Amino acid sequence: AEPFQAFQVSRLSARSSARNKESKYDLSLYKPGDLLEVPRTLFTHFGIYLGDNRVAHLIPDILPALTKDGQKIGKMVTNNRLILGVITKTASVRVDTVVDFAYGSEILINHMDSVARRAEKLLGSVTYSLLWYNCEHYVMYCRYGMAISYQTYKVLQGVSCAVVSGASLLWMRFFIISDGKGAHSSWQKASSSCKFLDCFA
Repeated sequence: AEPFQAFQVSRLSARSSARNKESKYDLSLYKPGDLLEVPRTLFTHFGIYLGDNRVAHLIPDILPALTKDGQKIGKMVTNNRLILGVITKTASVRVDTVVDFAYGSEILINHMDSVARRAEKLLGSVTYSLLWYNCEHYVMYCRYGMAISYQTYKVLQGVSCAVVSGASLLWMRFFIISDGKGAHSSWQKASSSCKFLDCFA
């Protein structure tokens, strides 16, 4: 009788743990078409709530490029699958439960007009790009009809500022070092240039 009791206890604890996991997310708060945001370590992941505990989202995933086995592909995307998908520029638009979509993180719910039908129309394999077509592009297209990403904009803004700053420093060094007598006037020119560049910061 002891092994049977142990089996019963393990089944009950597994059920209880699954219930606790589900209860973390109150599905009564979600409406079809809501835009969901999940903060991750380096970025924010986005999805569209379809109703009935289903979330459509675009996620990097290497597995669809390696196999056609729907059962394997349907399992929750692990970090390894995600990272390899980013590297190989492979992704898919898929539907997961709220728990699998959140991957243990808190969810920010943005109640939106109905965009669920558009989200479902785009299901399937797509070409992925971290900068040009990621999960945020997908949900923004579903919501507004335009594939845009604020995160991409911020990254590109940072890169352009770094390039412009580097170029201006080289310009200053060149004129100050090479212009023996006119070093002071060259420095003034460089300073006014920096003030101009501050406008873009």
